[in-house]
Amino acid sequence: MSLEALSTELEATVAELDEELTVTLDRQSKTELALLLTALGPEDADELVRRAIQLLFQSTVDTGGLDLHLRRGYDVTYDEYLSGMTYDEMRGGAEYQPTTEDDRRYQF
Repeated sequence: MSLEALSTELEATVAELDEELTVTLDRQSKTELALLLTALGPEDADELVRRAIQLLFQSTVDTGGLDLHLRRGYDVTYDEYLSGMTYDEMRGGAEYQPTTEDDRRYQF
């Protein structure tokens, strides 16, 4: 796999999520969500789920877990994805094709 394959699959997944995202919760998750909603008081459960996704993402990036999975599945790292080119391309070892996609420039 490659950086291009990752970008293609990511775009397809985003399109699928845009169609409709529904989540079914088990009893434990529902209870935990209710406790967090009660304690933290966000406007709605959707806001709390967004925060949870952001925290999981940040944790996975910080611990190197995202790079591990990306390297295993696509032979790229998160930094390579953000820059739009592999380390070999950065060193001039491969021909670089610049893209105009700003979506991959997601920064914290």
